[in-house]
Amino acid sequence: MALPLYMDAVIKPNRSMSRRGLHVVLGVMIAFNLMVAVFLLVLGAPPVLPFLGLDVLAVWLALRASFRAAERAERIRVTAEAVTVSREDEKGARVIWSSPTAFTRVGVDQPGEHETRVRLMMSRKRLTLGRALSPPERVDFARALERAILRARSERHA
Repeated sequence: MALPLYMDAVIKPNRSMSRRGLHVVLGVMIAFNLMVAVFLLVLGAPPVLPFLGLDVLAVWLALRASFRAAERAERIRVTAEAVTVSREDEKGARVIWSSPTAFTRVGVDQPGEHETRVRLMMSRKRLTLGRALSPPERVDFARALERAILRARSERHA
């Protein structure tokens, strides 16, 4: 028999550029570089031409790293027995936190005006969650996580 889930949340970073947008940006950069290359050839400055592709390469590498980072996800599962957090990247998932629901607390730290941290705590162990969320979303997520843990505890003691 499967345990009921009180929370099964997946947090992923938001990316505003699609793959099509990536191709458009790179296409525009390549077209602009070709126009500059033709202009430089007309002026008689061919030694500059090899350097024109470096900016396209740099932008492509940066956007490729950004798309890889977008594949990362954080999964939080709350059952009556345990709170489990796993972080998934392009290589696979790994569990980084598992603790009994009865002893797990949620803490919200707000050290600065625009900074909020959501933490799972058990004894002296702490784990920061929801780094991909905005500060207001982190507060909402912390409240939802607290409610899920309280419901899971109440089922365990019912």
